[in-house]
Amino acid sequence: MSRPNYNTYNRIGETAFGKMEKLSGELLSMTYGSLVTQLLKDLDHVQVVNEQLEKMGFNIGIRLVDEFLAKAGVGACQDFRETCEVIARVGLKMFLGISGEVGGWNSEMSACSISLPENPLCHDFVELPPALGDLCYSNLLCGVVRGALEELHMKVNVFFLKDTLKGDDATEIRVELKQILAETFVDDEDN
Repeated sequence: MSRPNYNTYNRIGETAFGKMEKLSGELLSMTYGSLVTQLLKDLDHVQVVNEQLEKMGFNIGIRLVDEFLAKAGVGACQDFRETCEVIARVGLKMFLGISGEVGGWNSEMSACSISLPENPLCHDFVELPPALGDLCYSNLLCGVVRGALEELHMKVNVFFLKDTLKGDDATEIRVELKQILAETFVDDEDN
C-alpha cells in the first residue's frame, strides 16, 4: 500500500479546516494568555506551570482524537512517520488553521521535528519577560500532541526544540517515539 503524498494531506487539511467552526486567532491567543497569567499567579513555580500546561494539553489531545477521526477523512496511518505528517498537515490545520512541516528525522525514524510557520497561541501579543525565561508558554501544544498520540497507542516525548518567544528563528516541536502501546480491550459482559 503506497503512502499518500504530502499534497494529499495538505488538501485533506484544508477540507477539514473548512468544516470546522472558526474562532478568532486573536481571541484564542488572548484567552490562552489569560490562562497562563492566572496559572502563574496561582502556582508557585514556573516549572509547575509548565507541567500544568502540558497536562491540560494532554487531556485536550486525548479528546481531540475522536473528533479528528470523525471529521478529517483520513484513513489509518501505516507508521509513526505517516502519523507525524498527518498531525502536522491535517490535525494542526484542522484545529489551529496552520500546517506544520515535518523534518529532522533520526536514523531509526522514531523522532522528528514539526516546524510551525507561526505559533497560534502567541500571534503578536506575547512577550516573555526575562524573569520568565524558563516558562514554556505554549507547552499546551506539546501536551495536545502527546495526548493524541497516546490515545493512538504511541507513547512519546514532546517538547519545544525552538521557540520564537525565546528568541529562536522558528517554532519547532520535537516528537520522539518511545513505545508502541498494546491495545487493551474490556469485555463489558464480564462487568
